[in-house]
Amino acid sequence: MSYGSDFVLTLFTNDPGLAQAANDAGINRIGLDLERIGKEYRQDASKTWISNHQSYELQTIRDQLTRAALFTRTNPIHAGSRNEINYLLDQGVDVLMLPMFRTVKEAATFIELVNGRAQVSLLVETATAAMRLREIIRLPGINEIHFGLNDLYLDMKLSNHFEVLTSGLLDMLADTMLTVGIPFGFAGIGRINDNRLPIPGDLIYAQYPRLGATRALVSRVFYSPDYRSLNLKEEVRAARERLDYWYQAGAEKQVTALGSLRHIVTDWVA
Repeated sequence: MSYGSDFVLTLFTNDPGLAQAANDAGINRIGLDLERIGKEYRQDASKTWISNHQSYELQTIRDQLTRAALFTRTNPIHAGSRNEINYLLDQGVDVLMLPMFRTVKEAATFIELVNGRAQVSLLVETATAAMRLREIIRLPGINEIHFGLNDLYLDMKLSNHFEVLTSGLLDMLADTMLTVGIPFGFAGIGRINDNRLPIPGDLIYAQYPRLGATRALVSRVFYSPDYRSLNLKEEVRAARERLDYWYQAGAEKQVTALGSLRHIVTDWVA
């Protein structure tokens, strides 16, 4: 086994064909993004994609999975959280992700409601949650943390999510995670050598081993414009190999990649 082969990839989709292809390609976790509460208002300015996934689609997606775990992002903690979580667990969801929380109490409530029946993934995507990270990770029952850069940059009123990655903030958060040994990831990855991207994807890949992260979302650009025209298995293999490359490249080359990334982001912001 290696860093790249052990790296956990998570894909959101309600397309059963894509779910089957992703499962066959070796993506580790596949499922729905059911977050709705407050998201459209919060992300309007960023023009980001808003999920149209529906909970009844879980069974169809689950039926495509022979190797991948069934994954779902829930709503933030709200009055109906208990019923929502119980329903999702009844559908066989293996990993549940809590978005947009700000307090230790919200995270603790989520863990309590899941009650060990699935893995708990906490999505740190507010400045408040980031500042309280040391308190949050003391809670028992956390299986992983994911840092959501899109909402973090909006909450912090930065220009784009790459500023969060290059500012040093994520380095501090990563150091905190490494001290307690809870696995963590951040953002999402695109395909290697996808020239449509404004930032070279390879520089992003380098940041995962540099920070000690072991997981990422699979960005929509990874399988767009049409996953049917791609050899998804080959694309996933190439991604894992590139993660291995940067892991083996060592700290000096990883930091050089950060410098190149920071330079591009600074020019882009300017």
